[in-house]
Order: sequence, then structure tokens, then C-alpha cells
Amino acid sequence: MDEALATEASAPPEPAYPRHWEADVVASDGGVVHLRPMLPGDADAVVDFHSRLSERTRYLRYFGPYPYISPRDLERFTVVDHHARVALVVLLGSEIIAVGRYEGTLGPDGKEVVGPAEVAFVVRDDHQSRGLGSILLEHLTAAARERGVRRFEAEVLAQNNQMVRVFRDAGYQVSREFADGVLHLEFDIDPTERSMEVRDSREQRAEARSVHNVLHPRSVAVIGASTDPTKVGHAVLLNLLRGNFAGPVYPVNPEARSVRGVRAYPAVTDIPDDVDLAVVAVPAAGMSEVMDSCLAKGVKALVVVSAGFADAGPDGVSAQRRLAEEARAHGMRVVGPNALGVANTDQEVRLNATLAPMMPAAGRVGFFSQSGALGVTLLAAAAERGLGLSTFVSAGNRADLSGNDVLQYWQTDAATDVVLLYLESFGNPRKFARLARRLARTKPIIAVKSGRWTGTATTPESLASTGSPADETRVQALFEHSGVIRVANVTQMFDTAQVLAHQPLPAGGRVAVVGNSTALNLLVVDALHGEGLELAGDPVDAGTTVGPADLASAVREAGRSRDVDALVVVFVPPLAMSGTAHAAAVREAVAGLDKPVVSTFLATQGMLAELAVPGPDGVPDRGSVPSYPTPERAVAALGRAVRYARWRTAPPGEMIRPAGIDVQSARALVERHLSEGDRAAGDVLGDEERVALLRCYGIEMLPFRRARSAAETVAVASELGFPVAVKATGERWRHRVDGAGVRLTIVTHQGARQAYADLTRASGRDEVFVQKMAPPGTACVFALLDDPSFGALLSFGLSGMATELLGDRAYRPLPLSTVDAAELIREPRAAPLLSGYRGEPPAALDALEDIALRLNRLAEDLPEVRSLILDPVLAGPDGVAVSGARIVLGPPPTREGAGPRRLQ
Repeated sequence: MDEALATEASAPPEPAYPRHWEADVVASDGGVVHLRPMLPGDADAVVDFHSRLSERTRYLRYFGPYPYISPRDLERFTVVDHHARVALVVLLGSEIIAVGRYEGTLGPDGKEVVGPAEVAFVVRDDHQSRGLGSILLEHLTAAARERGVRRFEAEVLAQNNQMVRVFRDAGYQVSREFADGVLHLEFDIDPTERSMEVRDSREQRAEARSVHNVLHPRSVAVIGASTDPTKVGHAVLLNLLRGNFAGPVYPVNPEARSVRGVRAYPAVTDIPDDVDLAVVAVPAAGMSEVMDSCLAKGVKALVVVSAGFADAGPDGVSAQRRLAEEARAHGMRVVGPNALGVANTDQEVRLNATLAPMMPAAGRVGFFSQSGALGVTLLAAAAERGLGLSTFVSAGNRADLSGNDVLQYWQTDAATDVVLLYLESFGNPRKFARLARRLARTKPIIAVKSGRWTGTATTPESLASTGSPADETRVQALFEHSGVIRVANVTQMFDTAQVLAHQPLPAGGRVAVVGNSTALNLLVVDALHGEGLELAGDPVDAGTTVGPADLASAVREAGRSRDVDALVVVFVPPLAMSGTAHAAAVREAVAGLDKPVVSTFLATQGMLAELAVPGPDGVPDRGSVPSYPTPERAVAALGRAVRYARWRTAPPGEMIRPAGIDVQSARALVERHLSEGDRAAGDVLGDEERVALLRCYGIEMLPFRRARSAAETVAVASELGFPVAVKATGERWRHRVDGAGVRLTIVTHQGARQAYADLTRASGRDEVFVQKMAPPGTACVFALLDDPSFGALLSFGLSGMATELLGDRAYRPLPLSTVDAAELIREPRAAPLLSGYRGEPPAALDALEDIALRLNRLAEDLPEVRSLILDPVLAGPDGVAVSGARIVLGPPPTREGAGPRRLQ
């Protein structure tokens, strides 16, 4: 890193300096730039930046020649208050390559910015067309909103097409006025659906391009290419050469003239031609020198296979952080460190920049592995199963490039049809959910997440108190909501991938069974029921001595039935037969069938040659029939494909705002409460505030009062109207499933006095709650938590000790669609109790869905609500009644992905 930058980074921030505005952002060409607020010390850099602008660029920005910056203007440009006057600079290394600013007017109080603020930006000529103007506008609008600015205006010369396009394409409603060759533009800067779509689309294209730069290099340098065959630098060079990489490979070794017969260079800067990708195999201590030389050479990306970073303890963590910071300051993306490497089987690339000795077979499956140690094993397992890969990325410690980046790439990669993920942790779960949900609508994602049992929350209270980002319930909810096919282990991942990579998606869950063994057919039937699939007709037993033609005929007839969505074929070869002829006959029988077919040719796994439809290079292609060693595994893989197909074809629902919501009053209540004192996170709303906040969102609680004597209890009960419920106060008595802290259906004055006496004696308090008795119904509970890693999560379940012991609750990450809300209410195993179980009148499920959607909006509108529990919610035939609630406020969380684009 540049010495001046390092000094600046270590210097204490100025009091008003908004450090949280700093960001690393991926430009449209896939390179990385650093954005931060302007500092007075940037004066010399600003002068240098201005001197590099062309005459035309200066004219378009300043409406005149403006060849030099005067001292007065320089001070005005660089000395800003980060409030009414804000300036942001875009850096590459130590050089400013773009500047954006807004200038507003302070009102009489000297604090509030009144009227629209004027916005402008300029990009150095050699960095134009990289999307830097759009990046600056995104970050300026975010900073302005934070400072209370709500509207921007801009003066743009009519011939400045690029600038006009930036404003026009940003997704805001822009008003225009034209006079004397100048366009006056004005627009509100509050986010709109369109502006969010524009941001996400630009982010996808930029991050996909950065991964494209890694996987499609025209040339590769191996920095640290050793002549010692035991070194990783030697291994990766050898694998590049063995893989027959389509471009030149340059070993970099200051002590050798050649490595593996290829001319070596002392440094990457000595290579005479351009270098797109550098594979780095040098110790952590030498990385700064590598960064500087790669910047000077214009290298776009690094793959760091060296260990000794976060995997080596606290010192290594610091070294890894410096690696990421220096790479981004130099405009590069980094895979690793401690990575196995990357591979691309495209015949025009043939890149094997990994430590795996064999190039993966070409295919249509993209594979991301967070583990470098398992990478070689995973690639070998894919080859054994006949799964060809399009691309492979092992990110190791993920100092920079992550699985989210690769998902962005695969979304628009025409060579990838199926995505496999091996994950150990999440870097940005919220972004993962957003990207995975979008990608899974067109391409199946199969994921293994290790570390499943690091902690599970089973009650609303434990859900609200745990902060473990690896909590299993949240991970599971995130996967299910995103359409990701989660599997327990690598074996299940490849089992499922074989179906999805080679067979069409099923239209439904009706499955026909054809085999030559009654016993195996029965195993298939049992497995179908276990997977929730439907047996289509009786299993066809073709007999133990069936010939290939007769087996093919039975399979063909079953596959053609309109009542069949998928087909399972099981075959036990007789002792005198190999079964290969039968396999070939099955493959021919299902050729062209638009229904998935799985098979069990007993004791075989993967892809029998006779069941495969060879692709251009001999790897099994679409139409190949996967075989599994047991019927249970075949049916389990098919079941996952059926559930994914149902999710993919199900309507996603609508994002709605229920009627009767008063956001302005709710916002005022929250701000008033938080401003009353120096309150930390964990501030519980009082009775009146709790009722009022829920009422703002159309959720009415049953009326209640506090009483501090037997006489007051009787008076309150009379005021509310009998029957009433009397409840003990104090946290230990809240929602006890044994009912020890509550007396229900009190209908007389004497009953109210007795309830007061019983509960105050038990609780040791002289105060009770008296509440209007709810109509009969099934007790339910909603719990809302804003997790710092996973974002807002809503749970629903039925109240009761058995429910809590079994953890029978459904979870959904927010935001919720109408379909999500309906599924949430119906998902708990005890949910049939709400639908008329054993002749009971069904509860008003639509009223429960309405509460879920209202809580969804509350969480979206009021990020200060850190947790909320409604318990109990009594659901009856005529509606619902909310009897208890607890709401905790706190500082709003930092929401990754909610603001302008930035790398984590």
C-alpha cells in the first residue's frame, strides 16, 4: 500500500469525519475502487486530478475552460463540513480518479439543510465508462439522506450526454427544464423500487464481471513458481501447463531462468506482455511487494494459494486484512488466501489454476467450495459421479471474493445450469438470501452448510436472546426462503446434482416404479411415502428374468402415461448377466422423455456408461440416467428435485402494505421514546407505548389495566366488563405454559379479589394485570427479531409446553410476501389444530396472515424495533385477539445491502 495511504489510514479521524461513508466498490469493468469523504489534505491530489482532465471534460463540468484551480476554489473544494457540503473522492491507489459533491443551504437553525442540494461529479477521462458517476450518485444520495437532505438538483450542459444518462438511468423521477443550452434537473432522493432495481442490476453486472476477470484470463503469471516439486508454486504451474491453458503462462521466480522448461521472470513487471491473472504462492510477508508490482503491471485479479493468514492465528488475521485492503486499493479482486484455486473448463480457456492435479471434466455445473482442504476430494467425487463442471472456485479464507460474488457470475453465465455450494460460514447472509432467491428461480442451487448444530433457538425468548449467526433455525429459514436445496452432506449434494444436471424438472410428485425385483419395488414405495411423493399406479414387476427389450417396453409405457411425473427404475442383474444391456435399453427407452428418470442398478453409483448420453468430450450430458446404489438414495434425490420444482413454479406472492398503517405516528413514538434519555439497546416499551405502537400498525391488544389492591382489581374488572383474566406481573411469570401466573374467566367480584390474593402471594408483588377475557381460541405466538447478521426474522407457532420442547415453530426472513405469510401460518406441525382438527371450528387463518404482514411492515419501517413478541394470540373462528406483547427498542442495526453498493 502507498505509504501516504497507510499513514492516513492509521491516523485518528477528524471529529466530524464520517468514516462509515468509506467503501470499496466494484466498478462496471470488474475492477475495485475506494471511495471516501474529501479531506483538506487532499488538496495536492485534487490539483493533480484536475490537471489530468481533458479540456472537454473540464468544459462540461465547469461550463468553461477552467484550466487551473485557484487557491480560493481549492479551499472550497477540499474543506467541507460533511453535512451541508459533502464531497466524495474515488481513489485508485493514491490517485484521485473521480470526485462527486453536493452543496446545500443551512436553515436558520444552522443544522437543517433546506431546499434541494446541488449535486455534481467529474470522472478522469481514462476512467470514464467504468460506472463511477453512478457509484458516486448512489453514495452521495445515501449521505444526503443521512444528513436530512431529501432532494437534489443539477445543472448539466445539454451536450453532456454521459452525465444526463447517469441521472436519467438512476431510477428516480427526474423533472427537467431547458434554457440557454443548460438542463436543470431536480429529483427526490428517497429510494424507489426502480432505483433499488437499478442498483442491484449494476451490482450484479459489476461483480459478475470481476469474477469473469478471474475465470477468463488471457494470460496467467505464477508468482512464486518454484523449481522444487514439493512446493505449491511448482504444483499450480504444473497444473496450468497440464490443463493446456489457452493463453501464455509466465513463471515468476527471481532465482531461476526457467521452471518446468518455461522461461521465468524475476518480477511480474519484467514480463513483456499483459498479465490478467496472477496466482500467488509467496509467504504473507512478501505480499506488499507483490501488490505493488501487480498494480504497476495492471493485473486484474489474484489467486492466493499461500497459507499463513487467518488460518495461522491473530497475526495472520492482521496480514489477511492488509492483503484485502491493499488489493482493493490497487483495484484488484482476490481469491483466497489459502485457496485451492480456480478452474474453467471452457475449451477457449482451459484454466486449471488450482492445486488439484487433474483438470475437472467439462460440464454444466458450477461449484463453489469454501474449504480448500476438501477441494481436491470434492473434485474427485464429481468426476466419479460423471458430473462435468463449468467452473470451480475454492475461496479459502475469503479475504475478498466470496460465494456471493460467484452467485452473481453464475446468474448470467450461459455455461452453467446447476450450482453447488460447500459453505462453512456466511459473510453476508442477507445478500446471500437476495442473490440466491433470484438465481434459484432459473438455476437450482444445492448447498451443504457445515456446522449445523452450533446452537438452536426453540422458544421466542431464546430466539430473541441468542446472537449466534450460525444458529441452525435461521440458516434453515434462509435456505428455504431462498429456494436453496439444502442437503446434509456431500453425498446427498452429488446425489441431487446428478438428477438436476442430467434430467428435466418434474411437473409434479406422481412417480411410477418399474423393476425386476418385488423386494426392491417395495423399498421404492416406502421411500416415496417417506419423501411425500405419490405412487402413480401399482409398481411394475417385470420379473427377475426380464430381457432388455421387455424392460425397455415397460419403462417406455410407464413414462408415456399422463398420470406420471417421474420414473424410478430398479434392476438387480441376475447372476449370469452383467446388466449393461438392460441399462442401455433403459437409456434408449427414456430418450426424449420430458420427465425425470432415476435408477438403481444395484451396487452401482454414479453414471454407468450404458446409461450416459455422451457430450462433446465424452462427459455425460443431458438425458443421462443417474444410478444410485440403493432405492432410498434414488428416491431422496428425486424428492429434492420435486420440492425444488414446486418452489420454482409456485407464485412468489405480492409485497403489500396492509390498510390502516400510520407510519408517521409510529415513527414519532419511537423517536420520542429513544430521545427521552440515554437508553441502551434492550429498552422495553411500557404499557401505553406498546399498545399505541401496535395500534399504529392495525394490531389491537385486548384492553387491560394494572391494579395494586383487591378493591382496585374489582373496580378495573367492572370497568372492563366481566369476564376478565387476572395475571401476575414480573418477567418470571410471563407466558408460563403451566398457567401458574394467571387466573382466567373471572366473572364475579369475589373471584377478582381471590385472584388478586393468590397471584400477589405467589409473585411477591402487590400489582397485577387485569385484562378483558378473550373469546375462545387456540393460543399462538409471533416473535420478531432483527438479527445483526441475518436481518429481520419472523417466527410463528402454537403456544404450549410440547410446542416449546419440540421447537415446533416456523421461521421466515423478512420481507414477507402474501405467499410467505400464508406458508408461515400453515407450516408448524401443530398447525392442523387451527384448521378444524377433529371437528373443531377452524380458526381465522386469514387474520393470522394479516398480523404476519403487519409485523413485516413494522420491521421494515422501524429498524429500531429489535425484538417483538405477541404471546398469546388467541385465534378463533371469528378472528384473533392479542392478549400479550413485549417490544424492545434499540439503535437500528447496520443493514448490509440496504444502502449503496459496497464490498463487505
